[in-house]
Amino acid sequence: MSIEVKVPQLPESVADATLVTWHKKPGDAVSRDENLVDLETDKVVLEVPAPVSGVLEKILIEDGVTVTSGQLLAIIAEGAKAAAAPAAEAAPAKLEEAAPAAVAATAPAVTATQESSGKLSPSVRRLIDEHNLESVTIKASGPDGRLTKGDVLAHLESTGATDDGGDIEELTGGLADSRSEKRVPMTRMRARIAERLVEAQLTAAMLTTFNEVDLTEVMALRARYKEAFEKRHGVRLGFMSFFVKACTEALRKFPVVNAYVENNEIVYHNYYDIGVAVSTERGLVVPVLRDADQMGFAEIEKNIGVMAGRARDGKLSIEDLTGGTFSLTNGGVFGSLMSTPILNPPQSAILGMHKIQERPMVVDGEIKIRPMMYLAMTYDHRIIDGRESVQFLVAVKEALEDPSRLLLEL
Repeated sequence: MSIEVKVPQLPESVADATLVTWHKKPGDAVSRDENLVDLETDKVVLEVPAPVSGVLEKILIEDGVTVTSGQLLAIIAEGAKAAAAPAAEAAPAKLEEAAPAAVAATAPAVTATQESSGKLSPSVRRLIDEHNLESVTIKASGPDGRLTKGDVLAHLESTGATDDGGDIEELTGGLADSRSEKRVPMTRMRARIAERLVEAQLTAAMLTTFNEVDLTEVMALRARYKEAFEKRHGVRLGFMSFFVKACTEALRKFPVVNAYVENNEIVYHNYYDIGVAVSTERGLVVPVLRDADQMGFAEIEKNIGVMAGRARDGKLSIEDLTGGTFSLTNGGVFGSLMSTPILNPPQSAILGMHKIQERPMVVDGEIKIRPMMYLAMTYDHRIIDGRESVQFLVAVKEALEDPSRLLLEL
């Protein structure tokens, strides 16, 4: 029986998608719910699973084509079996006698890796495609013999690949062609990121205000309770939960920072959906913590960890990325000491975190070494005045320098 594989219903805000890559070819056996093809929208990569088990009979849409909801992609012959591969020529008798144990030992490992290659996560597939690798040549360490991103990166490092995504000879073009160039079209996601950043520059009156925060108390609190916290909640106590809590408390005091402009109106939110920027191989995405003000530290840390993992594996949905009221971005993880973040439209403010650096500070008339971080808040000056932006940032600073204020909601 022939079963149609169609583009799933796309979210209301997404008109179409681009077919990125097929993971099966005609004649291949497929299992129910196995990912057949990746579709890239402006925001996320969607996987299209096989509706039944059988054999992929026909592919109707090739890579790079734009598709819409309900469009026919392929045909699966339900219940069919893939044609058996032709038997390899028998090895000479002497070789069979010389190394039967070695052949028997290596065959199962290759088979397991080949089987796992059809179940690669999007991030692993992209690495393999970008570097023109064969999955069967990479040692897998994941569950059920699956390849992980770490396996691919370790393989690249062992073979002399660079961090830029190619080996040295490929990037330089060799000594004879050291000034070569390469043109690569933007992905839909990168093009959408570029569009939104330009939109923010053109539509908002952006201004950035700065402050610095002494994280001595936060770091002491983490050091004191990190083991008990992780044992109790099963997640590490990071810095981001402190910043999310500090921002939600500051947003309560200055609701205009949690608002946005729509035509000639200011829309105020009575809820706090905090976006947390996550860097992925395909670009920056900002998944949203819903009702962050109602979460405890452990719940915030768990949700951030889950969202970051889903973002890097291309598993985020459109709903995960829409509807935020305020955003946080942490350039400090990459070593940034100071920056001016760009608004995430239609939001009116974003807080930039930076590298924690020990600096000499005057404390009670004495010079002491303190772990300091610069904070930068970019805001839409159309609705947020300088006074409110500065007071908001001071409220965040005070909450972080005295974390007990977060517990007492002061």
